[in-house]
Amino acid sequence: MLFRIQSRKSLTEVAKALEAAAQRHKFGVLAVHDLKQKMQEKGVEFDRDCLIYEVCNPQQAKKVLEANAEISTALPCRISLYREGDLVTLATLRPTALLDLFQTPALRSVAEEVEQTMRQMMEEAAA
Repeated sequence: MLFRIQSRKSLTEVAKALEAAAQRHKFGVLAVHDLKQKMQEKGVEFDRDCLIYEVCNPQQAKKVLEANAEISTALPCRISLYREGDLVTLATLRPTALLDLFQTPALRSVAEEVEQTMRQMMEEAAA
């Protein structure tokens, strides 16, 4: 269900590399949520660095949404970056696993393509 990869780069370096990889692979970064900052704004003590990237390839999203609008509840795709000790972990829910929840087997090839691209983006960012 989850794809994870780790990097020895700093969180800032991984974040910049992920943004560049997303652009190379024709994915847009729709939003970046800094959980540490958001929690502090709400008065909640949270000292772990955690960034959540919302990414989307509009052509792939169109195919999915035209076939099954319910899948909009799982969009956009998210990639989390968080520190674990001296490493930065990149993690995402696999699109193929999410698709299984919606019982739309005709979209399997789209989910596989999106998943492969997201893996490449994450591997490039981690390297």
